[in-house]
Amino acid sequence: MKIVIVGGSFAGVTAAVTARKKFPKAEIVLLEKKNTIGFIPSALHLILNSEIESLQQAYFISEAEIEEHNIHLILAAEVKKMDIKNQIISYENQNILKNIAYDKLILATGSTQNSYRIKGIDSERILKYKSIEKAQEALALVNENQTFTIVGGGQVGVEMADCLVRQNKKVQLIESMSGILVKYFDQEMLAPLLLEMKNKGVISYFNETVQEIKEIENRVILTTNNREIESECAVFALSVKPNLPYLDPTIRCHEDGSIFVDEYLKTSVENIFAIGDCIQIPSSLSSETFYVSLTNNAVRAGVVVVDNLVEPQTVFIGSARTIGTKVFDYFIASTGMTEAESIFFDEEISTTYVTQSSSLFNEESIKGKLLYNKETRKILGAQFISKSNILEKINTLSLGIQMGITVEELAQKDYYFHPAWSPVYDVTNQLGLMKD
Repeated sequence: MKIVIVGGSFAGVTAAVTARKKFPKAEIVLLEKKNTIGFIPSALHLILNSEIESLQQAYFISEAEIEEHNIHLILAAEVKKMDIKNQIISYENQNILKNIAYDKLILATGSTQNSYRIKGIDSERILKYKSIEKAQEALALVNENQTFTIVGGGQVGVEMADCLVRQNKKVQLIESMSGILVKYFDQEMLAPLLLEMKNKGVISYFNETVQEIKEIENRVILTTNNREIESECAVFALSVKPNLPYLDPTIRCHEDGSIFVDEYLKTSVENIFAIGDCIQIPSSLSSETFYVSLTNNAVRAGVVVVDNLVEPQTVFIGSARTIGTKVFDYFIASTGMTEAESIFFDEEISTTYVTQSSSLFNEESIKGKLLYNKETRKILGAQFISKSNILEKINTLSLGIQMGITVEELAQKDYYFHPAWSPVYDVTNQLGLMKD
C-alpha cells in the first residue's frame, strides 16, 4: 500500500508516523511545500518570552527523525492539482511538475493567515510568522520598532500582546467582537486579565473592524469602521482559513471552504481522507461540526485517520474546543460551551462559580465557572483563571464533557491530595458541588 500525505505540520506528521507504526511495510510519502519540516507556528512567542534562544530550536520534529521512520519526505513540494480518477497528485518541485500515485491519500495542508477582505494586508510592516522565514522577518521588526497594533483579540493576538509588552513595546489591539477570546470565555471571567492589560499600557479597540492598511514611510495606518490607528508595525492575528487551492472541485466542501469528512475522516471521494485545519471538527456538545484551528485537534485526527485507511474502525469523537495559556501573569483555560453562546443551543443552561485558594498554603485564588444542562445535569463547559498554574485542570473538565458526566459525578470524582500542592477539595469537584 502506498500512502501519500499532503502537508507536513502537526496533523500530517502525526499521520505519517502513526501510519508507519500500523503499516510497517507500506510506502509512505510526505509532501511539504516549505523548505523545512516541523516548524512551530507560534515560535515567535517562544523566543520573545525567552522560552527558546533561537528560532532554529523551534521544531517539533526534524528531517532526520522523519527519515528514521522510513518515511519518504519531499520538501519544497507544492501540490498543484489532483487526478482523483487515476489517483495521482501533481506537485511542483524545483520548478518541475511531478506526479505521484497513491493508494490512500491524506490531505493535511493546514491553514493560511491571509485575509483578502483587508486592503494592504501584504505590507512588509505587518508581522506574520507561521514559517521560519516569516518569523525571522517578524523578529527583526520587533527588534527595530517600538509601537505595534495587533489585529485580532483571539488567543494568538492576546499572547502576542503579552510578548510585546514584555519587550517594553507599546501595544494597541483591535478586535471586531466586544472583548478578547470571545470564542472561549465569558467576559466577566476575564475581567482581571483585561484590567492587567490596561494597567500595562495595552490600548484596546473593541467592536471595530480593520478595513484598510496603508504603509506610509516607516509606519502603518489602520483604518477601522470608526477611526484611523497608527503605529510602526502591525501584527496579523485574525482567524485562519483552510488552505486548499489545489483541491479537486468534485470533493465536497463546506461553505467556509473546509473539506467535508464523515465520522471516520473520509472525504466524499474514495481513498481520500482529510485532517487538521482542512476540515470542520465534530462538536462534543451537539451533532454539529465547526471550524477551529487547534493543534490538539490536528494531532488526534492524525492518529485516528490511520485506523480508518483500510476500513472504517475508529470514529473521530471531535472537540470540546479546549484551550489553555498564560498571558499577563494569568493562567486561563476553557473548554466546551460559553454562557454567551448557550442561547444558540436548545436546552436550559445553569451555571456555577467557585473561588478558592490553589492549595492549603498558597493564597493565590482560582476562579472557576461551570455550565451544565439543567435537566440532564451533564456538564457542558468550564472556564478557569488564576495566577497559579491550573491549566491541567481543564483537561479533567474536557474529558468530563466528552464522557457525558453529570455535575453530581463531577463532585465525587477522585483526586489526589497533598497539603503542599492542593486544597482539601479540588476546584473541579467544588464546581460540581456548587450546583443549584
